[in-house]
Amino acid sequence: MIGILVVTHEHLGEHMVRCARHVLGEKPEQLQSLGVFVENDPDNVLINMRTLAQQLDAGDGVLILCDILGATPCNIASRLVQRDQIACITGINLPMLIRALTYRNETLATAVSKTLSGGKDGVVEISPGNRYAA
Repeated sequence: MIGILVVTHEHLGEHMVRCARHVLGEKPEQLQSLGVFVENDPDNVLINMRTLAQQLDAGDGVLILCDILGATPCNIASRLVQRDQIACITGINLPMLIRALTYRNETLATAVSKTLSGGKDGVVEISPGNRYAA
């Protein structure tokens, strides 16, 4: 099972994980969040992130989901990326997180692909007078 680490500004990741638990009706295993605060030393955040990734990795790899490309949480997470071991995706939204949890028993490459499509497919404009059903 692929471990999932949600790395965001402040408490956003914690809330995303709580929402995923609500949607799924259970607490997913091997899922953690790490909030990055303005007062945090990036070197210490990297150490904490590396420790969490090691704890979450049961041998199938870790998928790190971040909030904003180019921001501190993502920049630090990018230092952990290793081919076939640790992947990182930015722009997290709830459909993306649910998709990552759904496909975490596949290969890391498949989970990345499905997570990306879940995030993109979850962004839809609802037009007046039209209903959208997933």
